[in-house]
This record gives sequence, structure tokens and C-alpha cells, in this order.
Amino acid sequence: MIRHSSTTHAVKYYQYNREEMLSFIPKDARSVLDVGCASGRFGALVKHKIGAEVWGIEIEKKMAEEAAKRLDKLLTGDVSVCIADLPENYFDCIIFNDILEHLADPFSVLTSVMGNLSARGRIVCSIPNIRHFKVLKKLVLKGEWEYKEAGILDRTHLRFFTYKSIRKTMDSLGYTIEILQGLKPIKKWKHLWIIYLFYPWLWDTRFYQFACVAKPSAGTFS
Repeated sequence: MIRHSSTTHAVKYYQYNREEMLSFIPKDARSVLDVGCASGRFGALVKHKIGAEVWGIEIEKKMAEEAAKRLDKLLTGDVSVCIADLPENYFDCIIFNDILEHLADPFSVLTSVMGNLSARGRIVCSIPNIRHFKVLKKLVLKGEWEYKEAGILDRTHLRFFTYKSIRKTMDSLGYTIEILQGLKPIKKWKHLWIIYLFYPWLWDTRFYQFACVAKPSAGTFS
């Protein structure tokens, strides 16, 4: 789903299976859509562990070819275009693993896929935290905002999110958040515990990403 000028970098980028996100997929999901599925490794894991039918959307043709071998159905192209080819009221779960931040208009996409969710459907997202301690440290103390080949400041990121902005976004679009959980907390505390002790409102800066599970709010569907 993410375009990269460096082939080597792109291959490395797509090798992450994101197994930690598996626990957020509804165990009774029978039909799943993985948006930005890359080579289909995570979708294949969902098929194996949960036994669901898994579709994928991927914009990179080479990755899409690999994903097509692993998933039940594969759509190649931009998600905003591919949505028109998806069945209505069909998916029990739609996954956005590190995808929303790459989209020019993630808000329209999130609104559009509501019509593709089943009555019990959920969206599951993994979203980088721009308020991460290391990002703030470089920005506030050093005045640095340097884009990288990968990570929170990946040079292909078009949108940035925080814990609060994720909540506001989902609420404004008509979603009710069921889970919003921090992922990959800072392991090397050193003197950081003092900061969090006296400034508890900085708690969210510990987490590299947030996992979000949400459903359309009552009355959202027309």
C-alpha cells in the first residue's frame, strides 16, 4: 500500500508480520479485509489462526502478486478506488495496519468502508504515535524534525496521529472506540520514570503506536 523509491527498503518494510495485532481481530470473524496487505503475510496468519476468509487490497503490483497467492481475493490499486469493488455489508473486520498515516484522505476512506462492514463489523487499526517521547525529545530539545526511511517519521507518512486525535477522529466519523491500547512501550526507562511520575499527562508518550478497535456508532448506518 506504501510506495517507496528504494526497492530494498520496500522489501524490508513489507517483511513485518505484525503478529501482535492478531489479538485485536474478533475471534468470530468469518470475513476479513486487510487494507494495504503488502505480501499478504498478516492476512495468511489471520486465515491460519482464526479460519476467516481474507481479502486484501494492495497498491504495489509485486507485493499484490505475492498476496494473491496467500489470500482468498486480492484487489490491486488505491484503496479509495478499490472500495467501489467491495461487497456491501460483508466484512466482519477491516484491518488498517500502519496504513491510515499513508493516505491523503484517511477520513473519507474510514467513512466509506462503513458500508462494507457487516452488522457486527469492526475496524482494527495500528497507528503510529507522533507524540512518542523520542520524537518530542528531538523536536523540543534539538529542534529536529527529520524524516526517516521507516518509523514514526517515515518519509511517506502524510498524516500524523496522537491518542487524543485518534479518539476525536473516530468520534467525528461516527465510530465508537472499543479498544485504544498503547503498543511497543519504551523499555529503557533510565530517568524517564521520574518524568511520568511528576507529569502523568505525558503517559501516552511512552508508546510507539496505538491499536484501535472501533465499530460504527448506533444510527450511523443509513
